[in-house]
Amino acid sequence: MKFNSIIVDDNEIDRLTLLCYAKKYPVLNIIGIFSCAEEALVFINENKIDVLFLDIDLPGLSGVELRKRAQDIPVCIFITSHPEFAVESFELDTLDFIVKPINPIRFESAIKRVVEFMEIRQKADLFESSIGGDVIYIKEGHEQTKVKLHDILYIEALKDYSLVITSQKRHCVLASIGNILKEIHFQSFIRVHRSFAVQKQFVQQINTHDLILHNQAIIPIGRSFKDNLNLLV
Repeated sequence: MKFNSIIVDDNEIDRLTLLCYAKKYPVLNIIGIFSCAEEALVFINENKIDVLFLDIDLPGLSGVELRKRAQDIPVCIFITSHPEFAVESFELDTLDFIVKPINPIRFESAIKRVVEFMEIRQKADLFESSIGGDVIYIKEGHEQTKVKLHDILYIEALKDYSLVITSQKRHCVLASIGNILKEIHFQSFIRVHRSFAVQKQFVQQINTHDLILHNQAIIPIGRSFKDNLNLLV
């Protein structure tokens, strides 16, 4: 696999550093480097982009605004000096958020997430809503996997797909998190973010901006879903 990628950052040193890191990964095909969102947007409208490496604090149009106008790009990774924008960025289908200066190990982790996400998009099969009792069946290839509802730690949205996470495995289904949560058997799940829904019994700690589950997974809290936290108490 090769993913057409662009870099948008107004700092020349940061652009070159990111390019240097990106060139170490053959899956990334860097086809554009831009210092402002306006130039990048013109290019995006004329080319197919798979991965967007994006700074937030840009002159003129901000990185957040650029992402809002470029929702068709499957993967967006914000790379910024402003960690306070992390929560807002995840409201925009952000796959990852890296704080500058870039750490090579952290960048490698982000690329692994990109590969995993793109593989999921290619391989995901339809979610089988043949539900009986506390069990659902997930179609994976030519087989059906039985998953107990009370074993699901959380659900994570990936655009039109969703990850159903248990302590043993990550199952991918071709169904939006919104549609999954409409199923009567998923009424025990509480949506705490545009991209995440959890089960109350697995929540270990509630912080200002995130939740910590029993398996130590950190789940962000979306501003528009804060009222749902009352259901976790």
